[in-house]
Amino acid sequence: MGKPRAILVDIIDKTTSAEDKIDRMNELERLLDTYGGFVVVRMYQKKQDPDYKTYIGSGKLDEIEEEALKGNVDYIIVNNILKPQQLYNLEERFEKHHIKVWDRIDLILEIFSKHATTKEAKLQIELAKLRHLGPRIYKMGGELMRQEGRMGTRGAGEANIEMMKRHIARQERKIKQDLKKIEKNQQQQRNKRTDYGFKTVSIVGYTNAGKSQLLTGLTNKKVKVKDELFATLDSRIGKVYLPTVNQSVLVSDTIGFIRDLPPDLIEAFHSTLAETLHSDLILHVIDIDDLDLEKKVKVVEDVLEDLDCQDKDIIYVFNKIDKMQFDITSEIAEKYKKHSPIFVSGLTKQNLEGLKEVVASKLKLS
Repeated sequence: MGKPRAILVDIIDKTTSAEDKIDRMNELERLLDTYGGFVVVRMYQKKQDPDYKTYIGSGKLDEIEEEALKGNVDYIIVNNILKPQQLYNLEERFEKHHIKVWDRIDLILEIFSKHATTKEAKLQIELAKLRHLGPRIYKMGGELMRQEGRMGTRGAGEANIEMMKRHIARQERKIKQDLKKIEKNQQQQRNKRTDYGFKTVSIVGYTNAGKSQLLTGLTNKKVKVKDELFATLDSRIGKVYLPTVNQSVLVSDTIGFIRDLPPDLIEAFHSTLAETLHSDLILHVIDIDDLDLEKKVKVVEDVLEDLDCQDKDIIYVFNKIDKMQFDITSEIAEKYKKHSPIFVSGLTKQNLEGLKEVVASKLKLS
C-alpha cells in the first residue's frame, strides 16, 4: 500500500507576505511527511475572511474537487483550525469521493498518536483529541437533530446530543484522573531529587530543533533522534556530569513546540511539561541553520510565557553549528545576549563542555 495522497490548502489574506505563505505551507508539508503522507498539490486562496460555511470559497472548492479526483487523493488538509460547521460541510462534500478532510490540528494529533509510546503520552493524546473533536461531535449531532426535527422527532436528536456530551465528559474526567495519578508520581520523584540535592535543567525548543540530539550528546543516553517533527512526546531524563564543579545535574527533554497550537492542546500535555515548569534552568534549543530562526524563537518564547516560565533562567543554545553555511554567531550573540547564547553541535558534541560550564555558572554550583 502506497503513501496516503493529500492536497494541502491554505487561505492567505493581503497581509501575508510571500515568505510567510511559503513558510506556512512548507511546515504543513513537513507535518504530512512526518505522518507518512505524500503531497499531490499545494493550493492557495487569497481571501480576507474565510468562508463561514466551508472555510474555503466555493470557486476554489470546485478547483480542489477537480484536482482531488484527478490526483486520486485520500485527504484534503486545511492549514488552519476548522470550525465544526465548516468541517461538517466539507466532509459532506468530499465523503462521496471517499476523501477525508482534516485541519492542521487533526494532522498534528495523528502524528502524536503515531509517536506515543508511554501510557502518559497516550492518555494526553486521548485528552487532546476529545477536546478537539468534542465540539464537532455536538455540531454533527445538532445537524442530525435538525434533520430529525423536520421529520417530527426533534426530541430524539436532542437526547442523542446530551448522551454524546455526557459520554465525552465522562471520558475526559477518567483521563484527567489517570493523568493526575501519573503527575502525582512524577511530583514524588521530583521531591526525591530535591531531597538529594539534584538541580534540574529542562530542554525546550521548536520541534525538530535538535533537542533529543542535544540530550544524547550531553548524557550519552540513547534516545530517539529522528529528523521529523514531534519525534519526542514523553519527558526523557538523563544525568549530566559537570566537570568544572564535580557535580551532576538532571536534564529532561520533552515535546517540541510549533506555531498556532491551541491552548487546549498545550494544556493536554501539562503533565509532560511539568518538568519544564519545575526546573531550575531552561535550555532553549534553536536550530542555527533554520531560515525561520527568529520566528521560531518567538513561538517558543510565547509558549514559555503561556506556561509562566518566562522569568526563569533561560540559556539560548544555538544547535547544529556543524551544518552552518555562514558564520553568523557574532550577529546572533549580539541579538540574544541577555540569554547567554552559546553555540554547539549536539551531533558532533562541539562545545558541549562549554555549555556545561555555562550551566554550572547559571545554577551557581561550586
